Amino acid sequence: MAGTDRLIEGYAQALFAIVEAEGDLDAVEDQLYRFAKAIEARGDLREALTDPSLPADRKKGIVHDLLQGKASDSAISLLGFLIEQGRAKDLPKIIEALADVAARRRNRAVAEVRSAVPLGADQRKRLAEALGTATGKEIELKVLVDESLVGGIMARVGDQVYDGTIKRRLELAREQLAKAR
Repeated sequence: MAGTDRLIEGYAQALFAIVEAEGDLDAVEDQLYRFAKAIEARGDLREALTDPSLPADRKKGIVHDLLQGKASDSAISLLGFLIEQGRAKDLPKIIEALADVAARRRNRAVAEVRSAVPLGADQRKRLAEALGTATGKEIELKVLVDESLVGGIMARVGDQVYDGTIKRRLELAREQLAKAR
């Protein structure tokens, strides 16, 4: 494992230990995961959090303003800790590694699911069962709403991608029509 990978894994292990000790692993892990995905999706947020000329207190203030009332104090504090440590650029990787650590401890695999609409509890349960059957693993879902999908679901479990989105079906139909001409 490369030095950077070990560093990321070390932070992930430390965050896991803290969150597990506080007893709110599922909620805090989910909140951190969603924030990490927001950083990846929003260039302006990523730039602000990684700007070397912006003091750590200001970056922590941005996180606090964005997450106040939407995430627990624990999640906000952990993000602040990572920012103070100069790890803002590694936040998505650290938090993804945290999700992997938590899943391994639960003997599960993480499935990142993108859906055009929020999924209900029954839908989540059926999806986790279907992905579990397809992969042979117990699945822990991380569901993100992505309106650009139009409809359907895309799931990633490790290197496996399951794309059942309307967008993908339309692409396949276009390809079939092009071949038929």
